[in-house]
Amino acid sequence: MELVPTKRLQLFAGRGNAELSNEISAALDVPLGEVVLSTFANGEIYCRYGESIRGSDVFIIQSHCEPINERVMEMLIMIDAAKRASAKRITAVTPFYGYARQDRKAEGREPITARLIADLITVAGADRVVSVDLHTGQIQGFFDMPVDHLTAVPLLAEYFAKGITPGEEVTVVSPDAGGGKLVRRFSNYLAEYDIAAELAFIDKRRPKGTHNIAVANEVVGEVAGRHCVLVDDMIDTAGTVAAAAGLLKERGAASVRVLATHGLLSGPAIERLKAAPVEEVVVTNTIPIPEEKRFDRLTVLSIATIIADALDAVFEDTSVSELFRGDNV
Repeated sequence: MELVPTKRLQLFAGRGNAELSNEISAALDVPLGEVVLSTFANGEIYCRYGESIRGSDVFIIQSHCEPINERVMEMLIMIDAAKRASAKRITAVTPFYGYARQDRKAEGREPITARLIADLITVAGADRVVSVDLHTGQIQGFFDMPVDHLTAVPLLAEYFAKGITPGEEVTVVSPDAGGGKLVRRFSNYLAEYDIAAELAFIDKRRPKGTHNIAVANEVVGEVAGRHCVLVDDMIDTAGTVAAAAGLLKERGAASVRVLATHGLLSGPAIERLKAAPVEEVVVTNTIPIPEEKRFDRLTVLSIATIIADALDAVFEDTSVSELFRGDNV
């Protein structure tokens, strides 16, 4: 007996980000598969695939958004169910990777939770991970499997470039010293639109033992009279970017815009951003943003096409890096 091998792509979505999942499905022209997800009275999660996935290339889309622990657990259960249903290859698609900030021990007796999540995904049975703008690229090393690290920088840079008047002087600012690589990458993309941007960063400190309190001490770089764009991977409680925007205006910035991949917008974030001296806040839809968290100066861009192109490349076994010219590590 001789069989000609075939490949079948099947796309499934958790309950974390239905809008983005549907957009990815439309971009790939592949319908979302049937999966039953429900929660027992005591909080346990139930999953059952409503169609055969035996021998398929299965992609499971789940953003680690609120309630984050429930979404992580749901994804793990979906991966386990797919493995036990004899899927040939399972790819965990996590547009936002939860716990990514806990990637090292900053103080004694702390966990490295980003590694723990990686171990859970591995043990659950995933064969590959696709994520967007990890907090640090080194998180890829926590996995003993391929990790396709996508970036929203081309999308954000294109949007920003379209709003700049020719001749305006631009400075790309990192809200902390650790974001130098991100702002340089953003600046390189702006150069494709004939925008020669300067680079700057904020000297930021966090009081010892705190997580959502940031103090912006000084700006390193030229910002006076220039149009500044703060670029970060995520906005959580917005303490960092609000403090940075205030300092930039104090130092004479002509305008301040904030661009980030992940708009968590937790706790006091909306009030802080409304009160901050920023002209616009731009994020992508890796995290669902409900109506009550939207305001006039907030713009949400869809990253569905970028993710869909990457999933297509994974399925066809072609290069994902070429989609970003190798600038996605």
